[in-house]
Parts: sequence; C-alpha cells; structure tokens
Amino acid sequence: MFHNSYQSGFLSILYSIGSKPLQIWDSQVRNGHVKRITDEDIQSSVLEIMGSNVSTCFITCPANPKQTLGIKLPFLVMIIKNMKKYFSFEVTILDDKNMRRRFRASNYQSTTKVKPFICTMPMRLDEGWNQIQFNLSDFTRRAYGTNYVETLRVQVHANCRIRRLYFSDRLYAEEELPPEFKLFLPIAQQPAATATAADQMDVEAAEVPQAASVAQ
Repeated sequence: MFHNSYQSGFLSILYSIGSKPLQIWDSQVRNGHVKRITDEDIQSSVLEIMGSNVSTCFITCPANPKQTLGIKLPFLVMIIKNMKKYFSFEVTILDDKNMRRRFRASNYQSTTKVKPFICTMPMRLDEGWNQIQFNLSDFTRRAYGTNYVETLRVQVHANCRIRRLYFSDRLYAEEELPPEFKLFLPIAQQPAATATAADQMDVEAAEVPQAASVAQ
C-alpha cells in the first residue's frame, strides 16, 4: 500500500477522529463489536474493539489479504486503553532473509516463545490509556538475528480502545509530537502511561529485558 510512498517522520494507519477510521482496515467480529464511542476519560471519539473471544474479534490492515503495507519505518506506536480484559495484537514483518515473521503480544501470556515464523510475548498495560512503543527493528534482530525490512500487516484484537496507530522513523519525546499525535486528557488527569515494548516483553531466546513500564 505504501511501497511507493516517501516515508519519514510519522505515518498514521488509524486515527479514531477521522471521518473513516477503518477505511484501510477489515473487521472480523463474532460475539462482540467494533464501533466508535466517546471515551469518558478523554471526552473524545475512540475506536472500541470488544469481544468474548480475542481470536474472533479483531481489525486487520490492509483490508485486502493479498496486499501488504510496505511500511519501512521501524517504530510502531499504539495509543490504546486498557479495558482490564484479555487483549492482543500482531505485527507481520519482512526481514532481510526474505522471511515473514509475526510478533504477537498479549496480556494473558506469561512466557515468551520464539519459533521460526512467530514470536509470542507477554505485555503489561498500565491502568487507563497507554502508549505502546514497539521497536520492530530491535525485536527482529534480537529474536531472529536478522534485519527488519518492512511491516506487512498489523492486526489488533479485542479488548481495547484505540486513539491512534502510527509508525515513526524514531521515538519522539512528547514535546516533539505534532498536536494530533498526542493524547489530550482533561485537566487534573494524568498523561497516558508510556510503555516501551522492548522493555515490556521478555523474549528469553533473544535476551530482551524484563517487563517494565515508564510513566511520563
């Protein structure tokens, strides 16, 4: 989808306030829902994915299963709300060995497993809104000893609320972010907790650090 696009800075693939937030996404829903609602904490529109089974309720991008994203930016940033229920997401990448690898993070898994084509890992979310920063280049190198080339697909499963999903060329400090990439909370509310995925997830075979969460 973005193979021929100039990529630098930020590249957003989902923004809950947009007129068609799921324009390039496909939804798969069984015993649940994917809908836009007003979040009570930030008093703004967000996308809610809820389901009784995380595996049967999700959104995936690109919508066409034969297409790939072709995003070369190495950082995936997700602004999501912890709904205190099971939640997972997957990212499929291509490495310099021309191999497709999947990274799956979930809050219901306690150990990390690295297999040839998929790496599953635990993820811890703070209460309320979180900013997950996923260093795809670092994870590819640590888990498989190869180099990240591009992201092919992103899939977000129940249960969560989403403000924005975007890729970036590096990690940006809060003051460096464009206003529309920040999560504005009402006065007297704390800012969203920032969780760096490389710190959160313990990939034993790749010696990724233990779980940790950093609040800004």
